[in-house]
Amino acid sequence: MNEQKINPQIHQSWLNVLANEFSQPYFADIKAFLLNEKKNGATVYPPGPLIFNAFNHTPFEAVKVVILGQDPYHGEGQAHGLSFSVPAGIATPRSLQNIFKEIRSDFELPKDAPMNSNLERWADQGVFLLNAILTVRANEAASHQNIGWQRFTDAVISTLSEQREGIVFLLWGNFAKKKASLIDPNKHHILLSGHPSPLSERLFFGCQHFSKANDLLALNGQTPIDWIGD
Repeated sequence: MNEQKINPQIHQSWLNVLANEFSQPYFADIKAFLLNEKKNGATVYPPGPLIFNAFNHTPFEAVKVVILGQDPYHGEGQAHGLSFSVPAGIATPRSLQNIFKEIRSDFELPKDAPMNSNLERWADQGVFLLNAILTVRANEAASHQNIGWQRFTDAVISTLSEQREGIVFLLWGNFAKKKASLIDPNKHHILLSGHPSPLSERLFFGCQHFSKANDLLALNGQTPIDWIGD
């Protein structure tokens, strides 16, 4: 099957390294499932052109940090293909509020220092904001968790581990921590903590992952991430 027909909206660098995945029957099954959802009148988030938004903002060779989420926000207008991020004008979800709270604490900023909830600025600096599951049915969390996306995103993580070096992986919560088995700790840096969700925030606060990630990048001779600016 022609890879470009399966997904013409992904950066060429990812198309190159994931060509084998795009040619697998399971990926055709994902596409068929999503087309069937649309045929049956279901609303799926994010919109089709944004499903691979993280890949398009952060080419394969540009990845410096990976922040792994589980699946997209399922409310109207929230999901735009970047884990934890929401577009401008959308209320900041609680998990993202807690991420910002930790950043302010980590860098000793005022508690009311403004933060932009659209994280494209991070993605454009090399922060790969990957959800393990790339789509969701409206108002039904984890509704697409068994359609094949995790096989694909596991391959994405494994490919980064195998073909790149010195990436900082931020794995928050038990779901993300399980993905550590896909990452070579001799080639990359793995930082673990609780999830920023209000249900586990006490295990997230104080992790200082943002300054630690920057320190590790600097040690590798890479430019640190500006976590704060717009």
